[in-house]
Amino acid sequence: MVPSLCTFLGAAAALTATVYALPQDGSGYGGSVTSSFAVASASSTASAAASTSTEACNNSPDLCGRTYNNVTHMGAHDSAFLRDESTSNSIAGNQYFNATVALDAGLRLLQAQVHDLDGVIELCHTSCSLLDAGPLETWLGSIKSWMDGNPNEVVTILLVNSDNKDVAEFGSVFSGTGIDRYGYTPSGTGWPMLQEMISADTRLVTFIASISADAEYPYLLNEFDHVFETAYEVTSLAGFNCTLDRPSSQDSAGAAVAAGLMPLMNHFKYNLLAASIEVPDADNIGTTNSPLTATAGNLGLHAQTCNDQWGVKPTFVLVDFFSEGPAVATADNLNGIKAVGRSSVADTAKAVVTSAAAQPPQGPGVGTGALVAFFVATLVLVR
Repeated sequence: MVPSLCTFLGAAAALTATVYALPQDGSGYGGSVTSSFAVASASSTASAAASTSTEACNNSPDLCGRTYNNVTHMGAHDSAFLRDESTSNSIAGNQYFNATVALDAGLRLLQAQVHDLDGVIELCHTSCSLLDAGPLETWLGSIKSWMDGNPNEVVTILLVNSDNKDVAEFGSVFSGTGIDRYGYTPSGTGWPMLQEMISADTRLVTFIASISADAEYPYLLNEFDHVFETAYEVTSLAGFNCTLDRPSSQDSAGAAVAAGLMPLMNHFKYNLLAASIEVPDADNIGTTNSPLTATAGNLGLHAQTCNDQWGVKPTFVLVDFFSEGPAVATADNLNGIKAVGRSSVADTAKAVVTSAAAQPPQGPGVGTGALVAFFVATLVLVR
């Protein structure tokens, strides 16, 4: 059996240069990628919660009066790792557009993985030798700037703590950017309405997988104390399911729901380059991110199936290449809203491409050809 990608990382450092993404500085782009994405609002037969608000909370006035756990938050999986000009269109990248564009387009969940790089908490995809998106602090700074300018929005961050960094180290980074001022601390009496979180200006929910809770940083939450997930290594369009994958402390999705954990539905597909070497599948993204419910692999079908099986809709959904589909239409369907106040990626691109073109190169990139060559060379080494 060919070892997984993680096994090859030692050889990777010797065989390929590190990929650096352009700084995620609030422009939301690493490079000049174009997309057919146009923000779409989908109608739904589900009834929307009554609200007296005339200002949108997370894309709709109808959501202001709903509790945080009764809203579906569409999210960008590996949101910091781009497949664009800044990474030479690396096939390791999971998104065409980065965090602030995702937020402008209506997503309210941003997921990323972090590693230790010489004592710095760094946004790295599997390894910093494969795809390095810079320090967590820089990324959080761009999100804080967006939240500063959008005071009626509740944002969720989910971080994978790959090298088991201590919660205090995360706390230092969060406080260093000032984003901790928005941190929400659960009261133990259930999740509040979005409007309550907005009024209190505690609009950032942060889950980390995994940390030990610390009273000094009560807004940094251990993910699996609050959330359960479906499978995340899917390699066929028929492979999406609603079975509990994590945490192991729960016996089933039904048991997790009964225990008060919020469902996170992973919905992204991988291609196999060789044996267990997996890369994000962009070829089938039109099917994977579709809000329709007719075809195996459709995001809409997966969400509908899980809703039926669990008796509750997914609280969180993670997708690759969020701009395609568009994925956020499925969240609109689940929430039963007609969204307002979103920016179109196409409109934003006009201003951003010019800015990105002026950015200096950050180091050599690894495009598709180079990365495939890396895999082939590594496979030769382990034979």
